[in-house]
Amino acid sequence: MQVAFNKILKEDFALVLPYLKKLYEVPPADDILGKRLLEMFDQNYECFGIYKEDRLIGVFGLWFMTRHYAGRSCEVDHIFIEEAEQGRGVGKTLLAYIHKYAAAKGCETMELNSYVENFRSHKFYMELGYIIRGYHFLKKL
Repeated sequence: MQVAFNKILKEDFALVLPYLKKLYEVPPADDILGKRLLEMFDQNYECFGIYKEDRLIGVFGLWFMTRHYAGRSCEVDHIFIEEAEQGRGVGKTLLAYIHKYAAAKGCETMELNSYVENFRSHKFYMELGYIIRGYHFLKKL
């Protein structure tokens, strides 16, 4: 399958919002989600669109940081691929692209989070060599 991965610039953030909202059971209001996303662009975050025949079929984000336990690291964030395009090799092509892109930026490791109940993604990531190293905890303040 021919897909392309193109950066989405800060000024085009609105393209990403409909996809981010699909990741929530109850999404935040558009203004809150938009404000958060705009702030992310100023914090070592890069956003990309997944395109098939010039049509946006998904999005993902990447965070770049150095961690004491992992060295220079890339953390994949909010991968969303339209359901009709899932199971067609887009995910494998996407992760291969991300791995190459992160390595070119000097990253030594990759990290990601996956919702506990998303068993399908766990299997997918483990097949690509990812291991489960812990739990991600969250507390609202």
